[in-house]
Amino acid sequence: METTVYSQAGKTAGNVTLPESVFGVAWNPDLVHEVVIGMQSNARAGTAKVKDRSEVSGGGKKPWKQKGTGRARHGSSRSPMWKGGGVAHGPTNEKDFSKKINKKARQKALAVTLSRKFVDGEMLFVDTLTFDAPKAADAKAVMQAIATGSKQTSLATKRKNAALIVLTERNDATEKSFRNFGNVAVMQVKDVSPVDLLTYKYVVVANPDVAVAALATRVG
Repeated sequence: METTVYSQAGKTAGNVTLPESVFGVAWNPDLVHEVVIGMQSNARAGTAKVKDRSEVSGGGKKPWKQKGTGRARHGSSRSPMWKGGGVAHGPTNEKDFSKKINKKARQKALAVTLSRKFVDGEMLFVDTLTFDAPKAADAKAVMQAIATGSKQTSLATKRKNAALIVLTERNDATEKSFRNFGNVAVMQVKDVSPVDLLTYKYVVVANPDVAVAALATRVG
C-alpha cells in the first residue's frame, strides 16, 4: 500500500509505503465501540459528589416539639426536605467507572480506526511540519496549502474538530502555532488513541516514515 506525501506548500513530495497490518484492517464497529466506551469511562474523573444529611452542618436540635404546633413533624433541619439540608440519592465519589480493556483489543481497535480513516481519504501525510517560530498565520497558510493540494477543502474550512496533527516528537513551535485553533489538536504519535482519531475528521501525520513505523510497533 502506498499513498502520497505532501509538503507544507501542498505539493507532492513523494510516497510512503503503508503496512497492511496498520492501514488495511477490516472495519469492526463492535470492537471500536467497546474500546472507545472503555477509554471514555477510564477518563472519567468520578469526582461528582454531594453531601447527604449526615455531612451537612447544623440540625443537632429538633426544630420544634413533636405535637401542639399545628405544623408537620420534623426531627432535623438536615433532612433533604429542608433548604440547606442534605441531598437524597445524589452522586458520590465512591463509584468506580473504570473498565478493563484487553491489550490486543486496544491494539486492533487502533489499527481498525486508522484503516477506516485511510479508506475514507481522511489520512493525510506531510513530509515535515515545522516552523521557525510560533505563528498562527503560518500554520493557517500550511493547512490551507495542504487542503488545496490534497483536494480536501474541508480541512481548511471545517469549523469544529477539523484535524488532528500527529507529530513524531515534541515540537514547541508547531504546537504553539496551532494552539489558538479551536478546531485543530496536536498530539504525539505515541499518544494517539481511537478516541482521538474519531473525534477529528482529518488526521495529518508529519514525518510519515517514522510515524508509520511507530504506529506499526504500537499495533504489534
